[in-house]
Amino acid sequence: MEVYGRVHRAVQVEGMSERQAAREFGLSRKTIRKMLEYSAPPGYQSKKPVARPKLGPWLGIIDQILEDDEARPKKQRHTARRIYDRMKDEHAFTGGYTIVTAQQRVVKVQHG
Repeated sequence: MEVYGRVHRAVQVEGMSERQAAREFGLSRKTIRKMLEYSAPPGYQSKKPVARPKLGPWLGIIDQILEDDEARPKKQRHTARRIYDRMKDEHAFTGGYTIVTAQQRVVKVQHG
């Protein structure tokens, strides 16, 4: 972020050329051009949602289990381990435990 500001100041205020700024700051001319295009770094933005080929067909089941749990007392709700075990036993789930926990976390964040 500090370099970002220094590049902006050097090129726009002090009148330094993009080529000279690239040489001085040790960056490529393309990077300098991109820095001048935005007032602040734009950050990373994913282009499409993450594909979940193993979990996709079972998303509805996980959502339903968690939705049913909302009516239950807190101590009787499903843990991620219990959801995973149920999916393996009842629905022949072949995926791993970690993708189930990640989905449970996403659903909890969405529902607040």
